[in-house]
Amino acid sequence: MEGTTWMANHSGRSEFILMGIFSQSQHPTLLGMVIFMVFLMALSGNTILILLICSEARLHTPMYFFISQLSLMDVMYISVTVPKMLMDRVTGVNIISAPGCGMQMFLYLTLAGSECFLMATMAYDRYAAICHPLHYPVLMNNRVCVLLASGCWLLGSVDGFMLTPVTMTFPFCRSREIHHFFCEVPAVVKLSCSDTSMYETLMYLCCVLMLLIPVTIISGSYYFILLTIHRMNSAEGRKKAFATCSSHMTVVTLFYGSGVYTYMLPSSSHTPEKDMGLSVFYTILTPVLNPLIYSLRNKYVMAALKKMLNVGPVFQENIK
Repeated sequence: MEGTTWMANHSGRSEFILMGIFSQSQHPTLLGMVIFMVFLMALSGNTILILLICSEARLHTPMYFFISQLSLMDVMYISVTVPKMLMDRVTGVNIISAPGCGMQMFLYLTLAGSECFLMATMAYDRYAAICHPLHYPVLMNNRVCVLLASGCWLLGSVDGFMLTPVTMTFPFCRSREIHHFFCEVPAVVKLSCSDTSMYETLMYLCCVLMLLIPVTIISGSYYFILLTIHRMNSAEGRKKAFATCSSHMTVVTLFYGSGVYTYMLPSSSHTPEKDMGLSVFYTILTPVLNPLIYSLRNKYVMAALKKMLNVGPVFQENIK
């Protein structure tokens, strides 16, 4: 395969060493157990949320459809990095092949990019629901929702296809040690012995576009949402509108804040320790937080969960 020659053309070895976060910890075994528990929580939380949305008819709406897509992305997102990291800890072998590194990088970029655009799609959905409630069934019908979700996955893969091949074709004649727990683009580029300044500039511009376009859509959507809420005469209506948006804004803040730091701040403000710490947050902790944010703060999801567990009546007609 062509991919197997990515590194072999420039070095006698075609593998990297992932230094990971355990080498930085004074209690690596305890840290490994904590990460494993968090991984299980992320998998179970997002899987349960997907099953609830699929099984409960009252959750078959555009908003919950996009939430299920977010959970699917989070399941794949955390599965790209954590199992390999935990397996390395158990076996004591921190080696990853060049093709494996490239595949991990591509999947990670694709999922991160897809989630980036999905956040914008969810903001537009809230805009359509609050600002144009009478036209909402037409604006966000099933066909439109599927097309929007497919577009998010497609645009995310463009990011992966653009950055991964270029990154992995650089000559790597320095240390093979990646000071990270997975093959993230900035960490791998640092190992190249060629001039990567032009590529880093192009990567910066690419990431700016990947973040700027969704942020513009999100900002515009919430601007009109706030105007609409301000014009509402009903205090109950304003409260309900804020409630439907607050969960999404919490997730947006967590996701975009970490993305801006990783890909848009100059390299002088980065250190391997800071980068790994932040990556742990948005790669491992965020997939755990998302289902909690969208379930614990949502009475319909909690009611569906009670129904699944058979612990009480669900979706009474008097639920408003």
